[in-house]
Amino acid sequence: MKRPVIVAVDGSAQSIAAAHWAADEAALRGSPLRLVYADPWLRALQNIDRQNGDEQGAALRMLAHVQAEVQERRPALSVDLALVQGQVVDALVKTAGDSEITVLGSRGLGGFAELLLGSVSLATAARAQVPVVVVRPDIRQGTEPERVAASRIVVGLDAYDPSDAVLEFAFAEAALRGARIRVVHGWNLPTSWPSPGWTPPLMQTPDLESAEAAELAKAMLSWRDKFPDTEVAEAVRLGGGAAALVEASAQADLVVVGRRIRPHGAGLRLGAVAHALLHHAKAPVAVVPHA
Repeated sequence: MKRPVIVAVDGSAQSIAAAHWAADEAALRGSPLRLVYADPWLRALQNIDRQNGDEQGAALRMLAHVQAEVQERRPALSVDLALVQGQVVDALVKTAGDSEITVLGSRGLGGFAELLLGSVSLATAARAQVPVVVVRPDIRQGTEPERVAASRIVVGLDAYDPSDAVLEFAFAEAALRGARIRVVHGWNLPTSWPSPGWTPPLMQTPDLESAEAAELAKAMLSWRDKFPDTEVAEAVRLGGGAAALVEASAQADLVVVGRRIRPHGAGLRLGAVAHALLHHAKAPVAVVPHA
């Protein structure tokens, strides 16, 4: 039996949008969907029946309402509900281990409306051992009974240290959707150069850009062979990958980026590119852990 697609739901608009995205993903994968509610969120719920201290019952009724909404669009989808105990991030990280992927809304009921990304989503994406997709509501998600399959997946890649886990996830997602892939590699001028506006006479910027493009093409060669039916475009961007990926996200249905698994528990475990995408991308962002 396939592991479920898990989505965290707290009753917020962002989490409900995430539930619809997760339902579509589960249907594509032929996987069940699990709607999960973490216990500390009970105190943040609005307009629930707290009579007789029935907070668990209220949470289950909220999940059942979201389940009915999801299954109205996808009646054949297997959906179950779960309450998990503990601090929200710890509970979600632990629960994510049972999933193929875990899906989160961009923010929950707590916090400030002007913040695009909640601390729970950020911390869970930084710690989970499975791919985590962060979704924020927009006009492309959950608005039609049958959402149109994604037309483009964008993936960020270091051509000199490509991650098989990141590429495997991106190509598998593209194969599910019949989608195109755009692979983006960001690069910077050598640190010995005094400024970005200066080029030495024997090594012009176009020469460097061609070298970066050749390195990216080499990294992608085996993946083109492995997925011959997937259309692949390659792009190199001077100045790093974050800005290019954020820009490309406006025309993407999913952006895929890696997160290196740290051998210790200290410090922020999201790289600068993943961090920037989670805050600024216009499409759902999949954060894929890799060695």
